[in-house]
Amino acid sequence: MVIRAATPGDVPRLLALVRRYWEFEGIEGFTALKVEFTLQQLLGDARLGAAWVAEEHGELTGYLIAVLILSVEHQGLMAEIDEFFVLPQARAHGVGAALLAAAETALAQRGCVRLQLQLGTSNDSARAFYERRGYGARDGYHLFDKLLRGQRFP
Repeated sequence: MVIRAATPGDVPRLLALVRRYWEFEGIEGFTALKVEFTLQQLLGDARLGAAWVAEEHGELTGYLIAVLILSVEHQGLMAEIDEFFVLPQARAHGVGAALLAAAETALAQRGCVRLQLQLGTSNDSARAFYERRGYGARDGYHLFDKLLRGQRFP
């Protein structure tokens, strides 16, 4: 297994994994063209974030995407795991741990002071995975969000 930074040339194969992740999580609204455009944006501009892929025998078996945020509160650059997925047949073989470790190392080298993520409240196996690696809920905080209408695909 090889863990490496994703490149724009990975987008077609990465797109297939993103589709599988969205199906797995029950995320609605997958539109291949929009997702492909967004992946191209991300991988074409390091200021937005980065992605890492796990590859075995020429096939992608997992990926992790992190986006960058400049935080005054945390006094520096932060990253948020936007998507993280490992194919079911590759789970429990160290792929996820290797992807997360590669992302943490690369983000720290970029100067990121914090890495955060969102986790479904019923995803106990993922919660245990992250807790074993030092992650935990931030006391006293809940995530709020709002869809900004009027945003369109260019």
